[in-house]
Amino acid sequence: MIIIHSSAARAASFLAALLLLGCNPATDGSGDADTGEFDVVFRDARVIDPERRLDEVRNVGIRGDVIAALTEEPLADALADGGVLIDAAGLVLAPGFVDLHAHGQGPKAHEYQARDGVTTALELEWGVPDVKSFLDSRRGRSLVNYGATVNHGALRGLEIVPEEERADLAAAFAAASAEDEPLDSMRDAGARTYYSELPPESFPAMLEHLQRGLDEGALGIGLATQYYPGATRREIFEVFRFAGEKRATIHTHVRSMSIDAMQEVLANAVGTGAPLHIVHVNSMALGEIDTVLGLIDGARRLGLDVSTEAYPYTAGSTSLESSIFDEGWQDRLGIDYGDLQWEETGERLTKETFDRYRREGGTVILHFMKEEWIETALANDWVIVASDGMPYAPGAHPRTAGTYSRILGRYVRERGTIDLMTAIRKMSLLPADRVATMSDQMRNKGKIQVGADADIVVFDPDTVIDTATFEGGLSFSEGIVHTMVNGVFVVRDGETVEGVSPGRPIVGRYAAQP
Repeated sequence: MIIIHSSAARAASFLAALLLLGCNPATDGSGDADTGEFDVVFRDARVIDPERRLDEVRNVGIRGDVIAALTEEPLADALADGGVLIDAAGLVLAPGFVDLHAHGQGPKAHEYQARDGVTTALELEWGVPDVKSFLDSRRGRSLVNYGATVNHGALRGLEIVPEEERADLAAAFAAASAEDEPLDSMRDAGARTYYSELPPESFPAMLEHLQRGLDEGALGIGLATQYYPGATRREIFEVFRFAGEKRATIHTHVRSMSIDAMQEVLANAVGTGAPLHIVHVNSMALGEIDTVLGLIDGARRLGLDVSTEAYPYTAGSTSLESSIFDEGWQDRLGIDYGDLQWEETGERLTKETFDRYRREGGTVILHFMKEEWIETALANDWVIVASDGMPYAPGAHPRTAGTYSRILGRYVRERGTIDLMTAIRKMSLLPADRVATMSDQMRNKGKIQVGADADIVVFDPDTVIDTATFEGGLSFSEGIVHTMVNGVFVVRDGETVEGVSPGRPIVGRYAAQP
């Protein structure tokens, strides 16, 4: 009898051995039980594996950091000494959710993410300017898996400031990248260069900075162009050309909330072959969501590696001092002062408070989208769910805490916008596959199969719901019963597990894999 060992590599060897013996695993992913001992057994769970479209009651055995058995046969008698038996009858067991767009990267943000079923939270839109500092600062102290792109918007600034100031700016970027919540400090450090044009003769040096980030483990290139309007179309095309040569995914917040901005990045992808992911299509397309999705769908049908994402809220959130609120913002966004909510106090703004807070700097919530735009995006088969969760603050946008439970509770159970299998696929397999082109680590995530990573969420489909609100601030989602990261419970019986840090760095293929 073959024993399944406690690593993904040995599990793969086990599957190979089965094939040599002429004993293929069942196509529903059930596999064969073995006589080895398990650290954790989930009994009678409703298992959903989006890759094989499995939706059946199964027993699941965990050994070490991998799924070691998935079967209809009983496993409780095979528990190791001190092993844990979980009665999961009536609960859904699914792959842990993979968030491609999580600005919240500190311990508090990770706790809210884990309580929402997230097992991998990646900073891919902005990324970080110093990838090594970001990854090193989190090793051994993260609740969930983490990773980042390399940030173009900040690093271009190293070639804009006077040469004698570059070392200090690079040090500021390294310090910001190592902070628990790097986004605000990172944007502040580079802000003085955002309206400056980068001379073409500086493009090679800028691209060298991006290459260093890839060598340090970046999962692609973060290109949030709207926030640094000094970047010319020529500069952005050069970044795309570099990404095409490296086959490095670009994660982009496009130049403006308009069709022409979408056409810019799609044309660049056509002209360079760069893999492209467009963030939060719901807020960037606005009322042109049908047309924009049509553009992306056409590119995909022609064979381009293009994807996009949406979050399930009708408000966005960003820094009030950013270029988004430059003169003319009311017309561009179709809103006014009263549609802006100050994160720190929850108050709606007036012209007077807008002007004052914009000078001070801080985070604002923008109420500017319509529910039908969200429904349209989610109903599309290939649109990924990603939170755009903000850095932790008590009054932060509720997407920081509730994105995934909101999908399950409101858009699956209450509204029927999508079915449960589709929702789980959008929240686990599709985002894992998007990152798998940059990191082989992600090939074992987003699925419930023998040999897959034991990144697992167990939830009650009848009660799961988000509870965080714009008025009341952050609060934990309900109905997420267990969350497991690399075989370790980070949420158990609906409560955060203290003193564990099983999260691992997700590292791009240009760096040595862990």
